[in-house]
Amino acid sequence: MTQSHPDGPFIDPAAAGLADTMVALPPQRRGDGWRRAWRSMVRGRWPLLALFILALLILAAILGPTISPLDPNRQNIMTRLEAPMVADRAGHVKFFLGSDGLGRDVLSRLLYGARVSLLVGVTAIVIGGSLGVALGLISGYFGGWTDDVIMRIGDIQLAFPFVLMAIMFLVVLGPGVFNLILVLGIGQWITYARIVRAQTLSLREKEFVEAARALGASHASIMFVTILPNVIAPLTVIASFNIASVILAEAALSFLGLGVPPSVPTWGSMLAESRDQLIANKWWLAVFPGMAIVLTVLAFNIIGDWLRDFLDPRLKSNG
Repeated sequence: MTQSHPDGPFIDPAAAGLADTMVALPPQRRGDGWRRAWRSMVRGRWPLLALFILALLILAAILGPTISPLDPNRQNIMTRLEAPMVADRAGHVKFFLGSDGLGRDVLSRLLYGARVSLLVGVTAIVIGGSLGVALGLISGYFGGWTDDVIMRIGDIQLAFPFVLMAIMFLVVLGPGVFNLILVLGIGQWITYARIVRAQTLSLREKEFVEAARALGASHASIMFVTILPNVIAPLTVIASFNIASVILAEAALSFLGLGVPPSVPTWGSMLAESRDQLIANKWWLAVFPGMAIVLTVLAFNIIGDWLRDFLDPRLKSNG
């Protein structure tokens, strides 16, 4: 049915047979994304197991001083190198995972070491990621000589082996948790800068960026409000993988005696202290901290693989 209209004929959708084709889309409910992520993890099984391992690690780091059976630095030469689950004459087990060469409880040192590993891994990624994202946005958005200077600095850093550079800085700065986090964080910025720069180069000429620019938005607002939310997904995936690599780097540097002071228990330093006892078949000194490092790194890598698939709209595995 056609009705008169000041600007011309008006076609009634019902008369034209279009009313049946107009289907109202259901509104997006709050929490749908979390439910979809949970279903994807349950369907994959391995991500769910990795999440469980990380949850145990976080609980160990938070509740370490509370649930630790003994002081991790308490030495007792009379109880040195006791095997795991060995009961005394009264039938009590004092060292569930054994004791080391100085009589310290391995379980307590593992719990305290989880705190150091998580602190170093997460904090270093936050520092390196923040620095890399800011420099990547500036480099990709402005281009020109700014882009050349930032990228050439990154190329110079990549020309040095990371472990060698970290050793050089820690020898100069000295061991310590803060120095270790600073070195590992600065060593990660170029990875984020390159990813954000590539994404910014492809997004800065898009229509929504041009619209923000036409509305008078500042450069900082365009970079951090308009462009940055569109590059969060790949950054999340890279961060999950980088946490695992940073934990490995911390363990390696602690193994070399360049990480944290000897009074701070870490998984890497526990591995270093076990070298002299492996000949005597004191296997628990290396197996338990080694298993902690392997399981933690494996869990972060599995979560990273799952995030890559889940956040990629081209893959059907996240449906």
